[in-house]
Amino acid sequence: MPDAQIITLGRSSEQSKCAATTSRNKPCQNFSMEGSPYCHVHQPIASGVRGASSSPGRERISEWRDFMRRRLAGQYYVDEYGYDEELSREILLPLTKFLYEQWWRVEVRGIENVPAHGPALIASNHSGTLPWDGAMLLTALQLEHPDSPVCRLLGADLLWTVPFLSHLARKAGNTVACDEDALHMLKRGELVGVFPEGFKGIGKPFSERYRLQRFGRGGFVEVAVETGAPIIPCAIVGAEEIYPMIYDFQPLARLLGFPYFPITPFFPLLGPLGMIPLPSKWIIEFGEPIPTDVFPREAKDDPMTLFDISDRVRDTIQQMLYKNLMSRRNWFL
Repeated sequence: MPDAQIITLGRSSEQSKCAATTSRNKPCQNFSMEGSPYCHVHQPIASGVRGASSSPGRERISEWRDFMRRRLAGQYYVDEYGYDEELSREILLPLTKFLYEQWWRVEVRGIENVPAHGPALIASNHSGTLPWDGAMLLTALQLEHPDSPVCRLLGADLLWTVPFLSHLARKAGNTVACDEDALHMLKRGELVGVFPEGFKGIGKPFSERYRLQRFGRGGFVEVAVETGAPIIPCAIVGAEEIYPMIYDFQPLARLLGFPYFPITPFFPLLGPLGMIPLPSKWIIEFGEPIPTDVFPREAKDDPMTLFDISDRVRDTIQQMLYKNLMSRRNWFL
């Protein structure tokens, strides 16, 4: 009786990946078909055959299948601060892109003032009751900037106590608002974003909309001077109208451990429906960078120098807000 022949049913270790690129200009992760450099999705396209297998929907399903396989197998990279580039690009960005393009119809100005790489510090006004302005700032940089730079926003301590939201914030590349983290990121050439007003800005009543609050103790200026990173003033118009806060119910806020508890015309009157943000018209403008490398390193310990720079940044953002408010027809157009 002749020896039995062993037939390997699994994939050959020498089988290569598909040579095609996807519709999103990324290398296809499927294995190539036998005798062809293309996979089962791209082979009909390469052969000039048009059919159901070459549809964008079929290709997208294949991409999602490969994405889920990599996630389940743990084949993705997360940096020391928890930033997950693949999850941000494939899941978070498409979600915020709808709000950015369809709901708030964001118009961006001065994007050329943002460098492709750091170190640089973006300082923006903060408003809107909930921090949607931070999400739109990150989305603007990804969609409008030719190099799609990653900006590391510095979030307040309260953000990191909310279970689900803190996890998403980490995955998106954000970190704790402390001088140590900001200094480390700037020294290694990162683009960092900060909201100097803090809760005083995002939790102010609607009657004080677009009036910048005090900029804290100027810690963001200190790290900028120490690293020589330019400060890019950023003005966001539109966030003030998404949740018009007519009253801050402080007794309940203290009971829940919140810095404020907003009462709007729709919340809590309409329950969960009152959490839907209004479709206001947004304008995000990045101003000309304010250099800090003209100051000696010792200036970071001079309170008057820090105050002067902080006051200059604040005044620049305030003037940008007034200018863009004048150019907007009304809240929603």
